Amino acid sequence: MGLHTAGTAVPGTSPALPAVSRRYAWLVFALSFGLLMSDYMSRQVLNAVFPLLKTEWLLSDAQLGSLSGIVALMVGVLTFPLSLLADRWGRVRSLVIAAIVWSLATLGCAVSASYGQMFLGRFMVGVGEAAYGSVGIAVVLSVFPISLRATLSGAFIGGGAFGSVLGVSIGGVVAQQLGWRWAFGIMEIFGLALAAIYGIVVTEKRLGSAAGERTNTSGERAAVRTLLPRLFSSVSVVCAYIGSGLQMFIAMALLAWMPSFLNRYYSMAPARAGVAAGLFALITGIGMVGGGIVADRLSRRAAARKWTVAIACSLGSLALLMTGFQLPIGPLQLVLIGAGALLSNATAGPAAAMVANLTPAAIAATAMATLTLANSLLGIATGPALTGMLADRMGLLGALRVVPLIAIAAGAAFAIGKLSYEKDLRRMGLLPDVSPKNLELQP
Repeated sequence: MGLHTAGTAVPGTSPALPAVSRRYAWLVFALSFGLLMSDYMSRQVLNAVFPLLKTEWLLSDAQLGSLSGIVALMVGVLTFPLSLLADRWGRVRSLVIAAIVWSLATLGCAVSASYGQMFLGRFMVGVGEAAYGSVGIAVVLSVFPISLRATLSGAFIGGGAFGSVLGVSIGGVVAQQLGWRWAFGIMEIFGLALAAIYGIVVTEKRLGSAAGERTNTSGERAAVRTLLPRLFSSVSVVCAYIGSGLQMFIAMALLAWMPSFLNRYYSMAPARAGVAAGLFALITGIGMVGGGIVADRLSRRAAARKWTVAIACSLGSLALLMTGFQLPIGPLQLVLIGAGALLSNATAGPAAAMVANLTPAAIAATAMATLTLANSLLGIATGPALTGMLADRMGLLGALRVVPLIAIAAGAAFAIGKLSYEKDLRRMGLLPDVSPKNLELQP
């Protein structure tokens, strides 16, 4: 990432010569990808049953939003300590335990008899899922050549969007046919089954030293500590964190509340609303991939164009969503909302690339964890919860008309970051000259 060469590996993540066969490496990827889907299915199934929980327990929209937001909050708060623990204790062992925890917590949600019990279950889902993304991708990268790093990272992260779609869609259908408790139960069974298979097939002994080793020697850890202040040492990198998190607010609010929106205003049954909302989640995931591709293409000769793409996506989502939610109920409204959803989180790829360019390669993983923390605290946790609070005051449609205004702040953060981007790169010694060749900063 940044200016380091393609042959440079991050210690403990991507060895030049993997210790396993290519066939086994792809098996590790498939199982890790499956667990990531289970992660997001367990997280997002709740959104499909919002209408049923609201009716059965007489919950407010703020309470419903808190059930969604607490998972993301715990993920954001615990990502750092649990990732560090996994590096020291063993990544594979940590992944299996994490999957068991979130699966059993999902079972706890299935048997909950009150809002308080459901909240506790969702709290534990967040604890189990906290470090899976960072530790899972570390295991995957440890068994493949460096040349496949970008491809594998993109594919692995895409599993989150796919899992969200399955969680909302399958959850809605199961809840309609068998009741909302079985929607959680199905997710629990899938997670535990995959965790058992993963624990049998993927072992630290078979992976070699890559997945189970301690991350660094004491000298290397000391060097890394001196670089940690660089995570916040420039205006542009802070703006990337803030812009990404604020834009994530919009995307997560849409993902959490679309089933309820379709149920309330389009009179869709929970099953149908869940499937339809799953399509919006898939559109959001496509936008994430597309935003990164467009940013890379346009910034080949000028790295600052990544910021331009992020700004355009923020303002585009603002215009489309504001217009869409003002329109009367009907197909045109859904088309505009879908277009807005496509752009709502298309800033994720450009933001990650900018963070990578602005931080030293030696702490690249920590930089991505910092970005994840910003996304969780500013967007993933707060988006659903605050939208629910607004919905209690002005109705869900009124709240969704206000939420896109967050894009103004996100776009402003990206614009400020763009103004100081190249200056920050030069000050940090990451941009030695201004020739087109050196301006090409592909992460």
